[in-house]
Amino acid sequence: MPTYYRHLVLVLLLVLKLCFITSAQTSKPNVTFEEVPASKSGITWTHNNAHSADRYLPETVGAGCAFLDYDNDGWLDIYLVNSGPSDFFTPKAPLRNALYHNNHDGTFTNVTDKAGVGGGTFGMGVAAGDYDGDGWADLYVTSYGRNILYHNNGNGTFSDVTDKAGVAAPGWSTCAVWFDYDNDGKLDLFVSSFVVYEKALNILCTDEGMSRRYYCVPRLFKPRPSHLFHNDGNGKFTDVSKESGIADSPGKSFGAVATDVNNDGLMDLFVANDTMPNFLFINKGGGKFEEVGLAAGVAYSDAGKPRSGMGVDAADYDGDGWQDLFVANIDREFFSLYHNQKDLIFTDEPGEIGTATQMLSGWGLRFFDYDNDGDPDLFLVNGHPDDFIEMRTTRVKYKEPLLMFENTGRAFKNVSAQSGAVFNQEFSGRGMSTGDFDNDGDLDVLISNNGEAPLLLRNEGGNKNNWLGLQLIATRSNPAAVGAVITWQVGGLKRSRLKTAGGSYLSSHDPREVLGLGSAKKIDYVEVRWPSGKVDKLTNLPINTYLKVIEGEGVAKSSVMTPK
Repeated sequence: MPTYYRHLVLVLLLVLKLCFITSAQTSKPNVTFEEVPASKSGITWTHNNAHSADRYLPETVGAGCAFLDYDNDGWLDIYLVNSGPSDFFTPKAPLRNALYHNNHDGTFTNVTDKAGVGGGTFGMGVAAGDYDGDGWADLYVTSYGRNILYHNNGNGTFSDVTDKAGVAAPGWSTCAVWFDYDNDGKLDLFVSSFVVYEKALNILCTDEGMSRRYYCVPRLFKPRPSHLFHNDGNGKFTDVSKESGIADSPGKSFGAVATDVNNDGLMDLFVANDTMPNFLFINKGGGKFEEVGLAAGVAYSDAGKPRSGMGVDAADYDGDGWQDLFVANIDREFFSLYHNQKDLIFTDEPGEIGTATQMLSGWGLRFFDYDNDGDPDLFLVNGHPDDFIEMRTTRVKYKEPLLMFENTGRAFKNVSAQSGAVFNQEFSGRGMSTGDFDNDGDLDVLISNNGEAPLLLRNEGGNKNNWLGLQLIATRSNPAAVGAVITWQVGGLKRSRLKTAGGSYLSSHDPREVLGLGSAKKIDYVEVRWPSGKVDKLTNLPINTYLKVIEGEGVAKSSVMTPK
C-alpha cells in the first residue's frame, strides 16, 4: 500500500477512535421512572374528589402533594391533600389528609393522627415552609372554604395556628407560595384565589339535549383577588394584598411561582389564570407589585386570547442567566414556554412541547435535572378536568399520559417513550412534587391523581452521572433561602441556578438543591449568593453526597446524608 494511503487509513482510524471516545464520554445515562406500588411503599391512601351528579366545580381541580422532611432526620416524608366537608359535600365517612413518615428503606408509615395534620376542610393544595425560623418545616393547606396553617412543634406533632397567624383566607384558595418579597429574612405567603363560588352559585351546564350535566367552565364565574400575607415575625401575618397591589388584579388563579425575572434581587410572581389573562407581578420594592403580564407577552396566547392556565414553573433553561417561564393549559390551547428576552419581554417558544401537548390538559409540572447533566429538564402531569369529555369528543381523553422532556441546550426533546413503562399509562393527574426520597442523588416524582391513589415514581439512572446535593441553612436570609443564586463550575464550564419557590400545581418540593455534574469526577467550586447579599465560595468539595451549607460559614462539618 502506498505511503499516502497508509497515512490516510491511520488518520481515519484515529478520527474514528476519537469519535468513539468522545461519544463514550458524553453518552447520557438511560434514565427511567419506575412506579413504586402501594404494596412496597405502604402508601395506601386514596384521594376522594367528592364526585357527584351535580358536578360542583371543586370536585375536578384537586389536589396537591408535598415532599418535606418534617422531623429533620434527613429523609423526605410525604403529605397528601384530600377533600372533606363543605357546603355541597358531606362525606359518608371522615376524610383525612395524610402524612407519611419515610422509614429510610423505601417504605412509609402513616403518622397523620399522631401528627395532627388530618385537615377536615375541602383541601386543595399544600406548601411546606419554616415560617417562624425555628428549623422545622411547617405546613400551609389551602382549601375550598378555609385554609389551615400547621405549626411544626418539633416533636412529631403539629398545632393548628391559623387563627393566631391570621391566614385563614376564606373563600376558594388554590396554590400557596412561601417566599420573602421584602428581603427582611422572613418567609411571607402568597395565596392564589380561584373563582367566587358556593353551592347556591352552582350553574346548570348540560349538553344540547339537556340530558347530561357537565362541569361548567370557570369563565362563567367571577374572579377573586389573591392574597399576600406579610410575616410580622411574631407568629402573626398582616394581609397586605391591597397595599401591595396584588388585590388590584382579581383572577381565577391556580399555579404560582416566585422567581426573579429581571435580575434585580427582588422576587416576582408568575400566576396562571383559568380563562383569564395570566399575571406577572413585578416586585417594585417598598412592598409594591406591578402586574405587567400583557406588556411582557405572558398574559394571552399569540392569537390574543386568554387560556386556561393551570400549572406553572420557572427556570433558566438555556443557561443565559435569565429566568424563563412555563405554563400548562387545557387541550387545544397549547402549553407555553416563555423565553426571557432580558427586557421584561418574553417570546413563546414551545418547540416539541407544543406538538406533544396539543390535545392534553396540563396541571403539575416541574423543571428539574432528571439526569444530572446540569441542565433543567421538564416533567408534565396531565388529565382533562371533565370526566365526561370522551362523550363529547373523540380526540381528548379524561385520563392522559405523563410526559418527559430532556433539555438539549436551547430546546426540549420528548423522551417519554424511553423514560419508563409508566409513560404508557394514563392518569387523572393534578399535583406534582419532586424530591429525592431515597437519598440516592437523583430526583424522584410524587403525583396526586383526582379521585384516585397517588403515584410515587423512583428515578432510576439519574445518579449514573455525578452530583452534589446542598441543603442551604440561612442565618440572615429567609429560612428557605428563596432567591439564592447557586453557581457551580465543572471542568471550566460554569452553571447557575436561582432558588425559586412554588411552581407546579398546588404542590411543594424537596428544599434541597441537587447540582448535576455529568461525568465529571470533580467540582471546581460552588458559590452561593444569599438573598442577604452574603457570598460563600466553596472549594475542595466531595461529590455524590449531600452537604449542609451555612450562610456566612460555609460547609458544615458533617454531611446531611450519605447516599445508600
